[in-house]
Amino acid sequence: MDAASFSTVRLAAGAITLLLITTSLRHRTIATTSRKTTRRKWVSAILLFLYAIAFSFAYISLSAGTGALILFGSVQTTMLAAALHSGERPHPLEWSGLLVALAGLVCLVFPGLTAPSPASSLLMIIAGISWGFYTLRGRGVADPLADTTSNFVRALPLAVVVSLITFRQLHLSPGGLGLAVLSGALASGVGYVVWYAALRELTATRAATVQLAVPVLTAAGGILLLSEDMSLRLLLAAIMILGGVGLALLGRRADVAQAREF
Repeated sequence: MDAASFSTVRLAAGAITLLLITTSLRHRTIATTSRKTTRRKWVSAILLFLYAIAFSFAYISLSAGTGALILFGSVQTTMLAAALHSGERPHPLEWSGLLVALAGLVCLVFPGLTAPSPASSLLMIIAGISWGFYTLRGRGVADPLADTTSNFVRALPLAVVVSLITFRQLHLSPGGLGLAVLSGALASGVGYVVWYAALRELTATRAATVQLAVPVLTAAGGILLLSEDMSLRLLLAAIMILGGVGLALLGRRADVAQAREF
């Protein structure tokens, strides 16, 4: 399936699923038409669109390991820079956890690393930066379901435009369509609502670190669902990544305990 069509179907499936959920739950939100609110919604939607489209096109020429390393490196850099700029001062345990988790990520993807295409690398960096800012904007939302639904609905027309521009490269298959629908409806649509809800309890630094658990979950899915082998390298990488995430979360407890002392 071509990259543009995959992104369009993915966003369409997410938008339809979320609209059905909001309708079935008779979800009510506070309606507002202020320019500031509208502009904010469009910025988030554009970031979601940039992430989805750049991610799909980047992986045409990148190996899985190289793409993951560039993506997560860009996400972490973006979110940590924003956290420091906003005045966040991570606990030493958080820094230690982040470094350990990043080392585990490198260990996990190292066998699949290849010399990346400059253009594809740039696209994946754009995807990582976009996802980083999309995540940061989600930390302040009061209604994760409504905001995520709005983001998908607004991002969809932008993806359709890209599909029209690249129409000559159109390539569809039943299997590709099915996977794109599942990716958009469940992994993206429902998944991003849950992520936005979780962000309200996380600082930018912790949110950046927690996301490094995604490759471990992906590897576990490969073992359980695709009968992939469990290797010693995978086991060590999982321990490093999850251990690093745990250290970062312990840093939060240390901060809370210190605040109570004062």
